Amino acid sequence: MAEQSATATDTKQQTSGGGVARTIGSYVMQREHVFAEDTLRGARNFGQSLHLFVLVVIVAVIMGVAAWAFLTCLDAVTSFRSTHVLCFALLPLVGVGTAWLYRTYGHGAARGNNLVIDCTVAGRHIPPVMAPFTFVCSVATHLAGGSAGREGTAVQIGGTIADTVSRLCKLDEYDHQDLMMAGISAAFGGVFGTPLAGAFFGMEMCFVGKLQYRAGAYCLVASFVGDLVTTSLGAAREGYVVGVVPQMSPTSIAFAVLAAVAFGIVARLFSGAIRCVKRFYAAHITNYLLAAVAGALVVLAVYVVFGLYDYAGLSSWLVQAGFRGETTPFDALLKLVMTALTLGAGFQGGEVTPIFGIGASLGGWLGSVLGPLLDATPSYAAALGMIGVFGAALNVPITTILLGVDLFGGMAAPYFVIVSFVSYLVAGHRGVYPAQRIVTPKWRSLEGDQGHSVEEVIAEHHEKAVPTEDRAE
Repeated sequence: MAEQSATATDTKQQTSGGGVARTIGSYVMQREHVFAEDTLRGARNFGQSLHLFVLVVIVAVIMGVAAWAFLTCLDAVTSFRSTHVLCFALLPLVGVGTAWLYRTYGHGAARGNNLVIDCTVAGRHIPPVMAPFTFVCSVATHLAGGSAGREGTAVQIGGTIADTVSRLCKLDEYDHQDLMMAGISAAFGGVFGTPLAGAFFGMEMCFVGKLQYRAGAYCLVASFVGDLVTTSLGAAREGYVVGVVPQMSPTSIAFAVLAAVAFGIVARLFSGAIRCVKRFYAAHITNYLLAAVAGALVVLAVYVVFGLYDYAGLSSWLVQAGFRGETTPFDALLKLVMTALTLGAGFQGGEVTPIFGIGASLGGWLGSVLGPLLDATPSYAAALGMIGVFGAALNVPITTILLGVDLFGGMAAPYFVIVSFVSYLVAGHRGVYPAQRIVTPKWRSLEGDQGHSVEEVIAEHHEKAVPTEDRAE
């Protein structure tokens, strides 16, 4: 009996052991099958991605060359204008020529970066003439003394190149969107020499409250290639020294928060001022050529009457003065006004470089006034101002943090984060790109704005704020 019992026990153990072995074997086979499927799927994705990576590099190289040519031309006309004040007399001619060219042959290219956003998000076609038009007209704007930047031109060129390549290669919707974002990244990284910020700018520019991570690898490659090509060709890069970065403390955090609130308010005023000038000319002058003449004459008159020639063009001196603590709030205000009058009148150019000047001059002044009380130096505060107004005006908080790292290093990164998000929230659903789509509202009270563009939200808020009888008038 004992032997039979032992035999039965051994049989059960063998049966149980066999069952476990079969279970483990079955599991391993299933895992191997899943692994094989994942491997095949990954190989297919790699093949598809490799094709797109090749196109991304092509777009980035072309954009890098275009960025170098554009920056070289800007340097040349800026130097020429600085020694020939009569160049300002060209403002009416440039204004009318720009308006006529875009109206006659532009095919909608006058929408600029907003058309690039629509092409990226909704597949809108970008006319190939956008790239040469914005290149020539932006250079002409700077020659004549218009207060404008360079980012808008670069993004339009990058968007045009990417859209043209996409359509020639007949890419599908997803690849088209990824290539468009890569073109934007190549443009930003190439023009500003900030490859990390450029990578995130392409993923973030088209939306409020969303990063398109799917395009991350493409945008990263495009931004670094664009920057490498532009730098290799000899484009000058600007450098800034922040100096002493305060240790994290209640006072230093308080300064960062207070400054960020100011930067967010100024960013909101900046985008609002450009929008108001455009609406004024559209509402009061029906003939587009007369509107262009009037806008150019207003810009010229303000320069001449008030002697504001130093606020023309890029006004890069504002950044350096802000870092030295030699600016006042009037410097930021005057640059804001001149840029709004210039871009609102229809001149070509970007917003970012003027924003840098506005932010640095305001930050430098805040550092001079509040620094002794709240542990901040003018150079450190100017650096916060540069990125704070930029991020709030363009609705790109992650790009803002990386821009600070690109320009100033990582020592002040915690403060970059504070300034970036606080100024971003303060600015609300406003910005220099009305075509941006609001994916994640900034405030709980603005949840109804989700799914709309910034332009639609501004119009809706305006209708709610203005009484019906006033709108009728």
